Formats: sequence, C-alpha cells, structure tokens
Amino acid sequence: MSREFGRRRFFVAPPEPPASFLLSSPADSVYFGKTRLMKVPFYWTFKKLTNPHIAVLGITGSGKSYFVKTFLTRASLVWGANALIIDWAGEYPPWVKQAGGKVISLGKGDGINLLDLGGMKPSDRVKQVMSGLEILTDIQEFSRQRRLTEQAIEQAYSDAGFDLHEKPADENKCTPTLKEVHAILKKLEKESEGEKREDSEQAAYRIGKFCEKGSDWFAKQSTLNLESLTRSGLVCLDLHGLPSEQLRSLAGLTVLQYLKEKMREEGWKKEKGVRLFVVIDEAWKIASDDRSDVISIVREGRKYQFGLIVASQNPTDINRQILSNVGTMLVFKLILKDFKDHVRSSLNYSDVIAQEMDRFGVGEAAVHVVPSEKADFARTFLMGKIDGEEPLTSFKVGVGEMELEFEKDNFKRKLVELGLADSQIREVASEFEKSDYRLSALSLISLLEKYGYDRSVILSFLREIGVRDAELAGLFSKMQRMKMGFSAGEMSTVSVRGD
Repeated sequence: MSREFGRRRFFVAPPEPPASFLLSSPADSVYFGKTRLMKVPFYWTFKKLTNPHIAVLGITGSGKSYFVKTFLTRASLVWGANALIIDWAGEYPPWVKQAGGKVISLGKGDGINLLDLGGMKPSDRVKQVMSGLEILTDIQEFSRQRRLTEQAIEQAYSDAGFDLHEKPADENKCTPTLKEVHAILKKLEKESEGEKREDSEQAAYRIGKFCEKGSDWFAKQSTLNLESLTRSGLVCLDLHGLPSEQLRSLAGLTVLQYLKEKMREEGWKKEKGVRLFVVIDEAWKIASDDRSDVISIVREGRKYQFGLIVASQNPTDINRQILSNVGTMLVFKLILKDFKDHVRSSLNYSDVIAQEMDRFGVGEAAVHVVPSEKADFARTFLMGKIDGEEPLTSFKVGVGEMELEFEKDNFKRKLVELGLADSQIREVASEFEKSDYRLSALSLISLLEKYGYDRSVILSFLREIGVRDAELAGLFSKMQRMKMGFSAGEMSTVSVRGD
C-alpha cells in the first residue's frame, strides 16, 4: 500500500541490520522470522556472531518458551545439534515427550550422586563441589568448617580407593556419596574437642541436610549417566519435583560443572556447527552469581561448539557478565519499569525502539546481535512475530478498554495451576476459540464461578494474570448487576442523609 511504501525512508539507514547480515543459507542457519520494518527474513547463524549464546527475556506468556522450542527443533534439523533443557518450573516435559525426547525427573525417582566424577580427577571434582556449596550455602563465611568439609570429601574418595590426582582407570568404579562424607564428619565430631568439635558438628549438619531420608537425591548412587546427556538428542532435566530452590540449583550447577569440564576435555573442533545447546530457564540462583559456571561457559563456549540459552522473565536475575557476553539477545514483552531500564542500560537502544517494545504483543521481540566483525549498522532491531513450527496462538482477556494477551499454552498452564480439570480447561479454550480468541474478564469470572471457585480465589487468579486492583472491584460489581438482571443504565445511586 502507498502508506506503507511512504513509511520506508529510502535515504536514511533503517534501524536494522542490512539484508547481507540478516540473510544466510537456510541449510546452515535457523530462521527466526521477518524484521518489523523492512520485512527481511532473519536467518540466525552463530558464524556471523561473537558466539552462539542467546539470552531470552520476557514476561510469562510473551513467547519465550515458544521461541526456545522452535529454535531447538530447527537447530536439530540444520546442524544435528543435541539439546539439554535444565527446567526449573516443569514447563518443557510435555513438549519434549511429544517431540520424541527424553525426560529425566529429579525428585521423582531419578537422582545424581554429587560425587560422581564424570571422567575427572577426584581433586578437580572436590573443587567443583566446594564451589557449588559456596554459592548455595553460607560455608564460605566459616573457613575452618569449609576446610573440614573439603578434607572429608577427599577422605571419602581415598577410602573408596581413588587416587585424588589421577583419573580413574575404571570409569564404572563406584564413587563415594555424601553419606560417607557425613559419616566422616560425625566421626570427627565425636573425636574432637573445643572449637574443632563445634566446627565439625556444624559442617556435618550442613552436609546432613542433603542426606536426610526423602531429600537424599544427591547423596546416593546416580540413576542417570551424565555423559549420555550431551549426546542423546533432546533431553529435559526436570527439576520442579525437587522441593527447594537450593536443591534445584545444586542439580543445575552439578550438570553445568560436568558439561564445562567435558567441553574442555574434548577440546576445540575444526568442523563448524554447534554440537549441543543447553537451555537454562528461570535459574536465577546460578545465573546471577559471579562464581557460577554459567559465566565461564558463556566466555568459552564458542571454541568448543557449545551454545547456552539463558531464559528469564526477570532480566535483573541474570548476571551482567552474561548479558554483556552473549552473541544474541531476544527481548519479548516486559512490564515493570525496572526491568525495562535494566535491559535498556545494557543495550543502549533508541527511544523509538523503547516505545515500540512497550506495544509488543505475544511473540514480538527486539533482537540484539553482536557481530563477529566490525559492522556499521543498528545492532538492536525489531522483529514481527516469531515464525514457529506451528502458529503462535494467543488468548486475549478484555478488561474494560484494556486487553491482556497470553500465549495459549502458558494460559492453559495457569489454569492447571489454579486446579481446573482437563475437561474444564478444554471448555475455557473452546470459549476463547468461539469468540475469535478473545474473552471478556466477566465471561472468564462466570466460568470460574461455575466450576465452584469462590471470589477470593478468582481475585487472586485475576491479579496473577495482570488485572489491576482498581479494576477488580468494578468487575465484580458488574457481575453482581448481571446476576440481578440489571444493566448499567438501570442502576441508580441512592444517598441517605440524616439531619
């Protein structure tokens, strides 16, 4: 149309990379979608970037997980890349099963022995275990307790017949567990006096928390082979069955430590491509700490054909060293001003980009790239909706003149968390589909009341999906009028005043 033609300013450089950068061979790149301004297809390839790492930011339902699923599917087809998803919230297992992948559920039968070597020297694994404990506990503040714990782990390896400074010749040799470490510390506690007794008691207590019955997922022999995680196609390590953030972080750190060492051991490869993408979703504990292996992986991953995808709805949860070192960043819709300011201070994009980002719908994103070679073009540009393997369907909830938009699967997951049965979720989805994927908040309230939910539960749910408190009272007032058979015009205000 002429108005669209007129908006294209041919005598100025558009705020997006040139076609020569955006276009790559479909046989050696992953298609994201089309740019918002010039409608140029963007074929992502790490060969034009400083590294293959990607950060994905955006609120729940904005399209983050949809992008990740699409990216992993296409990367597998293009490069034959394996994928490991370290899933904090249990979001990916249904899709992984549907895609023919493997789901490992820690806390629901599967476990990892924290002292497994994975081909490393025991002395190196001791350092890794202590690093993880320093990130997740307060042990660094107590130097004597730290040293006693380290010595107890070393003794456990020695008692099991391992040479601390040699890789085991027999890879199937049974390694000790944290229960042996705990026993060594308890024995030391009985044999010691004074401060040493107190320190060994506290060290034993700290390790004992990981050995308690029902919480000993890291204190018994592994039920999975860590090495197989890197070459088994699509694997989801589901951590949401673990009861605490500390335990989920311990599992994530253990796997990342192993991957980092495996990456270094195998060394640099001459052939091009990415052999493994690792997705870390909502892992704020290990993505924010300066000592985390996530940071060293981001710095070194390119030369080992190893890609990291870090996803979060809170940009401040991700260490700035990660944000400043990834080759690609996708920013979907953000709501809180603090989050927007944090991202903008990192990327330094224009007011025009910021204004457009405020109007994002589901699946729309700003993309920031760091070219491997010097380039004189805008590094942050706008995308239309991510073009996925299936249409990106969104549900819209109308609240007065405002409209809340959600990715369909994310909205369904919220209904599951609310406690709706499968048949009820199907009925809600059907109501959306019958009304062109838009449902008024009043209709949604009516459905939830029909399912037996009281007002307080519905209020909490509406707040969670983004309805402001100022609008909630009005919604329930309208609902009450509808039940009484009155329209808004039939209602009158009666004021009673006493003299």
